Amino acid sequence: MRETIQLACVRWSLQWSLMTDESMSEQSAPLQPPTAQRIPFQRTFHGDTFTDPYAWMRDKDSPQVRDYVAAQNRYCDARMAGLAGLRATLFDELKSRIQQTDMSVPTRINDYWYFSRTLTGQQYGLQCRMPVRSADDWEPPSVDATSQPGSMPGEEIIFDANREAEGHDFFRLGGLDLSRDGRWMLYGVDTRGDERYDFRIRDLSSGVELPDALDGIGGASLTPDGQWVFYVMVDDAWRPYAVRRHHVGTPVAEDVEVYRESDERFWVGVGMSFDERHVVIGTGSKTTTEVWMLPMDNPEGEFSVFIPRQTDIEYDVSFACFEGAGEHGEDVPLAIVYHNAMNPNFEIDVIDMRSHKPPYQLGEGTRVAVGSPYGCEQGDRFESGARARRIGEAYVNPVNPAIVQGAHGLAIEGLAIYRHFVALSYRTDGLPRVAVMTKEQAAADFLAGRPWAFRELVPPALDDDWDVEPSLDDDDAVDDAAGPHPHAAVGGDGISADGDAGDAGDADVQSLRMVNTWDGAADDLLPGETRRLYSIGSGGNPSYEAPRMRYSFSSYTRPGELHDINPCTGEDRLLKRAAVLGDFDPRNYMERRVWITARDGEQIPVSLAWRRDMPVSHSAMFITGYGAYEISSDPGFSVARLSLLDRGVLYAVPHIRGGGEMGRAWYEQGRRLNKRHSFEDFVDATVALQEAGLADRRRTVANGGSAGGLLMGAVANMAPDRFAGIEADVPFVDALTSILDPSLPLTVTEWDEWGDPLHDADVYRYMKSYTPYENAPDAGNAGVGGVSGVGGAVAPVFPKIFVTTSMNDTRVLVVEPLKWVARLQAAGVDAIVKIEVEAGHGGTTGRYKQWEEVSYENAWCLSVMGVHY
Repeated sequence: MRETIQLACVRWSLQWSLMTDESMSEQSAPLQPPTAQRIPFQRTFHGDTFTDPYAWMRDKDSPQVRDYVAAQNRYCDARMAGLAGLRATLFDELKSRIQQTDMSVPTRINDYWYFSRTLTGQQYGLQCRMPVRSADDWEPPSVDATSQPGSMPGEEIIFDANREAEGHDFFRLGGLDLSRDGRWMLYGVDTRGDERYDFRIRDLSSGVELPDALDGIGGASLTPDGQWVFYVMVDDAWRPYAVRRHHVGTPVAEDVEVYRESDERFWVGVGMSFDERHVVIGTGSKTTTEVWMLPMDNPEGEFSVFIPRQTDIEYDVSFACFEGAGEHGEDVPLAIVYHNAMNPNFEIDVIDMRSHKPPYQLGEGTRVAVGSPYGCEQGDRFESGARARRIGEAYVNPVNPAIVQGAHGLAIEGLAIYRHFVALSYRTDGLPRVAVMTKEQAAADFLAGRPWAFRELVPPALDDDWDVEPSLDDDDAVDDAAGPHPHAAVGGDGISADGDAGDAGDADVQSLRMVNTWDGAADDLLPGETRRLYSIGSGGNPSYEAPRMRYSFSSYTRPGELHDINPCTGEDRLLKRAAVLGDFDPRNYMERRVWITARDGEQIPVSLAWRRDMPVSHSAMFITGYGAYEISSDPGFSVARLSLLDRGVLYAVPHIRGGGEMGRAWYEQGRRLNKRHSFEDFVDATVALQEAGLADRRRTVANGGSAGGLLMGAVANMAPDRFAGIEADVPFVDALTSILDPSLPLTVTEWDEWGDPLHDADVYRYMKSYTPYENAPDAGNAGVGGVSGVGGAVAPVFPKIFVTTSMNDTRVLVVEPLKWVARLQAAGVDAIVKIEVEAGHGGTTGRYKQWEEVSYENAWCLSVMGVHY
């Protein structure tokens, strides 16, 4: 159903007053927000009619909407003027802690060492390179970060984003690809924020740019010989739908379409295989994927499918070999297939390609690792009764390496095979993990048909750190690790969502008591473990021949580090630690994982971080979440966060269902007709932390962006009295309206995530029950002293709302937050919105601009918490 919306003029009134105090609450005359005209527009589906008074805002290019946006920005500026001093302080703190002139560790790709530089005062980085010293040169060159770019022997600046961004308010690099000999560079830029990139080819030997212009595309890949570009076309709904082939130096009009995806749920991508022997097209929806391949020695040939797609089956493939491992010293060519055809939490099969040529079958080959099927919708296909078992129950499978036997919430994420080592990526206990082994041992295990002997990669601890010096703890205090493992047995849940002690009869759980420990934190009856909550990954290894494996890790309290490790000897070297200037010491901060019990009995991991010398008791709390698309909110360091922690703020991350922290089942229990679990988990975590005495509800601010912005709108409606304020960034708050319109960007492919309300009445009713816009308080039902919550119940308080959005956002259209804010303001809710006119879904670009933005947002959050210094 679609009707033409009659646009009308917008009426608004702004009452201006001079703001001279830091506090917004001390104004002599309160400002009034713009008043948007209400023009009833009826949306009818499945016998239900919803009247939308702000549907006219959908035409973002109309003069009326542009004027309304300008008025909202003026109102926001006026409301935030009193926080200028705090914003400046936060910005200065952030800038003073960052080493602004810096460089990355050089990475070898073919015959060059590549690295990036940043310079004080410049918004963007520079991409540089130096030639390798010899064929066996694997030791990164020593480069002086304070030297002038291009001044080191043999150093070239191959891309200066500052120069390329001149004349543009928005600039984002959308890809940079080089030929094997390093002469030709393909690069793409977005200067509008709409995620359509303009690609060019530059001759790095002369600096001359070729006339080949690939404009408004989704992405591109240059073949190693520099002769061909395979690129992705984008349709009117912003869907990457087709791949074209371009011969460098020929007219673009002569380009040939080599693949087209007709299913509107699928997105297409193209690139080179890791071994550079194939051009690979990947196409997939949220639940189904397919891989097509073309041998690099025949670039004008036809692509062939590796394994034909199967509904609701995801797979990926890469290629390697065991050099000289055959019976007669020959190489053993391998296909590494990652899929969920047999196991919903994925498995890795390694196929000996000597057996036969493609096509292959999913499940063929030797299983190297399998995930836990417990709690998954399709778990019973793999193991009888698996679906009904708890997600976090310990999982044992004889196929698996010893290091993951008995893991909780085990999800397999990938296997990478290099010349000298093999790396396995997986998740357990809600955290990412990496394991490594030598290539020689992997070949022996594979040919012998036994489990592979991986070793978990554990980053080194800091000297004298709190997590490795138990003697520093007070012997008379209850240790933070008290209580059973949260997944040890049914009944060990500890605390309910309302803060009451569990009645499972577990003596260890019931004996926990509130005490102050040596670190100044308070034990809170929430079972968990004090330990480093780090993210780790084996990235930064683009060269198959590299003799050592690079890996990176960071935590909430520890800045990112880049290491390399010798898989044969275990020797671990620190290559670079992110510098935090000033008096920063990671030992001054604490991080912890606790588990709370949601209202349906599921245990939810919650990560906490705080300053060690500030007791965690009825603290101001910044609590943030996402919970969608199987994306995990893993631990990571933030310099800007230090300004919150140093002011006594407790930082909390509930790892709610809908994300991927505990594997596929965690995702499945927070999507489609289970989506409300995401919101309930967030609310229940908030309540548990507040009722345990850790956080003060009157000083709790929640934050989320995009799908996390939908989360923010939902929890504001569900539990308005639990939050003093809510910051929603590019929020997906009008989800039902958008998902009902298949002509909008992303809609059709999103049906796999949210359900299809256009054709399914049950999905329509379910989505309408939680979507923030439909359930937000409205002028027609606001009460005195409060506003209406879900179902018409009057809530005594509704949180203050701060929204950020962008005019050129193609993922969450600007109309969604505009309508939501208009409805909230009309109901008397204290809501403001900051609208970027020249930006997209990711906000502004340029590091100083981004630092200003986060300082702007954090100033608002602190002011709502009552912190004005």
